[in-house]
Amino acid sequence: QVQLEESGGGLVQAGGSLTLSCAASSDTFPRGQVGWFRRTPGKEREFVAAISSVGLRPYYADSVKGRFTISMASAQNTVHLRMNSLKPEDTAVYYCAVARDSAYTRHVRDFGSWGQGTQVTISS
Repeated sequence: QVQLEESGGGLVQAGGSLTLSCAASSDTFPRGQVGWFRRTPGKEREFVAAISSVGLRPYYADSVKGRFTISMASAQNTVHLRMNSLKPEDTAVYYCAVARDSAYTRHVRDFGSWGQGTQVTISS
């Protein structure tokens, strides 16, 4: 089973940028989708963005569309989430996960192999 590791979180001011990375333990991601989710205390995990396991067809939550960009590194075992124009409401723990043999899903239940998460904190 593939293991995922997130990195790149931190503390930035509102309006700033961060890039998160999700690295797979295998040479490539399992066929399907690679997604980013986030969770704040007391809330369910929320879909942020996803991309196919070969780096095509990205899709986003409405709350981040136009500000966040998901992409895959050329080696195809790392996915990045570039976050611009950050807002305090983007503060959360960000997780990556894979949805095997799925397309365009946003449902937490379709994803597995969750990483440990990386904290993103946006100050106002």
